[in-house]
Amino acid sequence: MFNLEELEKVKQKALEEHIPIVMDDTLEEIKKILEREKPQRILEIGTAVGYSASQFIRFAPKAIVDTIELDEQRAKEATQNVKKIGIEDKVNILIGNAVEILPSLQSEYDMIFIDANKGKYPFFLQEGIRLVKNNGWIIADNILYKGYVMSDYNKHKQRTAVRHLREYIQMAQENEILETQILEVGDGLAISRVKKD
Repeated sequence: MFNLEELEKVKQKALEEHIPIVMDDTLEEIKKILEREKPQRILEIGTAVGYSASQFIRFAPKAIVDTIELDEQRAKEATQNVKKIGIEDKVNILIGNAVEILPSLQSEYDMIFIDANKGKYPFFLQEGIRLVKNNGWIIADNILYKGYVMSDYNKHKQRTAVRHLREYIQMAQENEILETQILEVGDGLAISRVKKD
């Protein structure tokens, strides 16, 4: 039984502790896709505390989510959270570096959600294209990164992240098998439909 109250607690705790979780208006857009497409298998890159994975199950109850988290402590917390929410049988948490884990995955996913190291977004997109089914979806959060990506931002601190996010957008828009839209919700959302044939 899905425990909505526990999910709300996860959200509040994450907000209090400044752990990045998917924003409400971003979630609204993802919810539309989940409810319409009813994905069976979802891959998430960047688990954090398991909040978004739990929301995916909430809106697509038949789905199984494989989610990758680098930080062992966060992964541990996510494991406890999905258990409290009552969906531990639907969420598989893979602990390790997504750059190493992704090439070892073979499964075909209906949807892939990217919300991890910004500097690795182009690599995540390439792997996402390989792992997603025909007519599947690749969704990348924080794609506009506080507005820096679309501005002439060039401060040293965020320069690498901004450059890689711009590269992601370019790849997503220029690859002919992807139909991509960039939405200015939350911190920017790139939604790509993958047409493989």
